[in-house]
Amino acid sequence: MNVLLIYPEFPDTFWSFKHALKFIHKKAALPPLGLLTLGAMLPEKWSKRLVDLNVTNLTEKDLEWADYVFISAMVVQKNSARQTISRCKEAGLKVITGGPLFTSEYEEFEDVDHFVLNEAELTLPVFLADLERGYARRVYKTSEFCDIRKTPAPMWGLADLKRYASMSIQFSRGCPFNCDFCNVTALFGHRPRIKTAEQIIAELNGLYDLGWRGPVFFVDDNFITNKRYLKTQLLPALIEWQKDRRGVPFYTEASVNLADDEPLMEMMVEAGFDMVFIGIETPDEKGLAECNKMQNKNRDLVENVKRIQRTGLQVQGGFIVGFDSDTLSIFQRQIDFIQQSGIVTAMVGLLQAPVGTRLYERLKQEGRLLGHTSGDNVDGTTNIIPKMDLNALREGYKEIMRSIYSHKHYYKRVKTFLSEYKAPKIQHHLDFQRLLAFFRSNIRLGIFGKERFQYWKLLSWTLFRRPELFSLAITLAINGYHFRKICELYIL
Repeated sequence: MNVLLIYPEFPDTFWSFKHALKFIHKKAALPPLGLLTLGAMLPEKWSKRLVDLNVTNLTEKDLEWADYVFISAMVVQKNSARQTISRCKEAGLKVITGGPLFTSEYEEFEDVDHFVLNEAELTLPVFLADLERGYARRVYKTSEFCDIRKTPAPMWGLADLKRYASMSIQFSRGCPFNCDFCNVTALFGHRPRIKTAEQIIAELNGLYDLGWRGPVFFVDDNFITNKRYLKTQLLPALIEWQKDRRGVPFYTEASVNLADDEPLMEMMVEAGFDMVFIGIETPDEKGLAECNKMQNKNRDLVENVKRIQRTGLQVQGGFIVGFDSDTLSIFQRQIDFIQQSGIVTAMVGLLQAPVGTRLYERLKQEGRLLGHTSGDNVDGTTNIIPKMDLNALREGYKEIMRSIYSHKHYYKRVKTFLSEYKAPKIQHHLDFQRLLAFFRSNIRLGIFGKERFQYWKLLSWTLFRRPELFSLAITLAINGYHFRKICELYIL
């Protein structure tokens, strides 16, 4: 049996980093972790090929070779997924799909032969057994959650690692919180499930043995849900693992209560973590209460962010406008918060209601839904009818993006961050591509870029004040170029 594992293409989005990746000659930020894990779950005797449309093309030879096609996608990849399904069906291939897009919207894909939904650890074995007997059903789904301690390590060998800027692994699934706009708990439940430290070390060894020395993203939606296990098992194992190897930097996602636990933050930094994404959402207490973001309430969020960054973890932040309680003042408040906190990578989006969330069900009952979400957090669209005038909301949102990603405000924010950030213990591997990125940024940003004055001013300041962060300053300048390109595409 010959099987193609196809990952649809991402559009040009905030998190695609397409414009930044050109500086280091990479094609995509991350490999398709779900498909690589699925590959390890399929029968060993099957021949498998990965076709990640973000780094390569789907050829006629691929289609002629294959007997079956497995496609996994997120909502933002919907258009590419449709095109890929259509092409595979024209080639006479059986198409099996799974992943977040199909789990939430499978009724919209008539051409798919089989849907293997929810967690493949539970639904895939049933599908494979039925397939072997010759009577596979069209839809396989479950409301149960698997034990990820039994999940196999991804088949890294299927991917061309040189095409990617980072690798990804997963330690946990699920989140104990109940934010009403978030579909994480709908997909993975409220009870966090974790892999063992031994599993994580084995996965890292697999990557390291293949020659990977770059960053590794722990894709957990909330890495710190089991602090006790982190402190007693995983982080000590990671610290020990780093000792015998050339340092590999890690980054992840967490809730803002990470700021309350200084020993945990210090252990994470010692283990190699240097960055964490946190859902801030809004500085407005009414907005936090409205979306049930209780873990963010009654806090000095700016100080929490700075405390995390002073420990050695750069904070990337998620922000939302469009809550029912928002007034016209929220736009400037968001700008002020982002600038004061020094959150360089600030993802700001209009409120959206994904299928399966409490927000979706509430707005459906109120008759305030406008179809499905685009899956793109920063394209300026929403699938809800807001309480605020929609034109005012859109214009206010555009003003936020124009402001925080203007040359002046962006570079000022980078300087605010670098002024307080504690240099990471493990520096990113300085390879030939990163050296080229430095020279490319000097030309594109420092000579031809509209931001050349701010660029050279930042590099000069960093060189004399924080020389240990010089490489990071260049990376953030390059990322800023990407973010401005996204603003030009969707906002300006």
